[in-house]
Amino acid sequence: MRKKIVVIGGGTGTFTILSGLKKYPNLDLSVIVSMMDDGGSNRVIRDEFGLLPTSDLRQCMVALASSDSDQTLRKLFTYRYDQGVGISGMTFGNLFMAALTDIYKGDQKKAINETSEILGVKGKIIPITFEKTNLVATYENGKQILGEHAIDEPDSQIGKFRITKLEVIPKIKVNKDALDAINSADLIVLGPGDFYTSILPNLVIDGISSSINKSKAKVVFVANLMTKFGQTVNFNVSDFINEVEKYLAGRKLDFCILNTSNHFSKKMLSKYKKENAEPVKDDLKGYTGKTKIVRKSVISNKIFQKARGDKLERSLIRHDSDKLAKAVIELL
Repeated sequence: MRKKIVVIGGGTGTFTILSGLKKYPNLDLSVIVSMMDDGGSNRVIRDEFGLLPTSDLRQCMVALASSDSDQTLRKLFTYRYDQGVGISGMTFGNLFMAALTDIYKGDQKKAINETSEILGVKGKIIPITFEKTNLVATYENGKQILGEHAIDEPDSQIGKFRITKLEVIPKIKVNKDALDAINSADLIVLGPGDFYTSILPNLVIDGISSSINKSKAKVVFVANLMTKFGQTVNFNVSDFINEVEKYLAGRKLDFCILNTSNHFSKKMLSKYKKENAEPVKDDLKGYTGKTKIVRKSVISNKIFQKARGDKLERSLIRHDSDKLAKAVIELL
């Protein structure tokens, strides 16, 4: 019998775990994707095309694309224009889905399904909602920030404070397909990814937390490897767990996957320190709570570097898709 796994998130962390999970043939995979991104090309998609953001959807599609699908097609969907008035910074995949939505007379759901079919996606891509909304964060100093992009990249002053409340304005209807996926799941995976802009935004949509509470599925949280300025400054593993459970309205996590390999070079850590980021500390050595802490080496041994022109940016500490997928599968 095929096991049903639902991944909830968005962004590069979700891409990583989906890339590993799709290699297991006997899984029924679904991914519920946050739809609040309003920065970069998504701002253009929202403001000028009047559509919901597509970047996280596109990343999930590429992650779950069939290994038999043409590699050129997959590269095409991730291609980003670096010149051209109006399209510089846009990806082909985003423009492709915008065009399909227009062809199908504004039916973005049909455009998503058709794009998934073209890429031979192994699983279901489920937007958390088809209605427009904005993310709002309230900080411990009382100030509020409107918009996912502004929360993700706050100024140097507000970024020092912790977020005490996350919500969406206006309130919106959840996509029924998301609730159906949660209700029939065997395992629900939260993370990894940007905590307050990719993972938790899904949980503040009415109906999601209550459905997770009612679901018979086990719930696993994948702890981030590094803290992030403006979102998780000085967070330990216990902070992540407590915050997730707060937005789950009392539901306790069944598992937390925690990386054990953190022998990072001083050079690598110094680069992160410049961005006020550091490895997430394991403060659960004497933990006696209900969540089972699964400690494994799930970090990538590769050193990733982003290239922009001739300039190499900082090395990135990332999860390994195969190691992480294996750790998740073992929980089944």
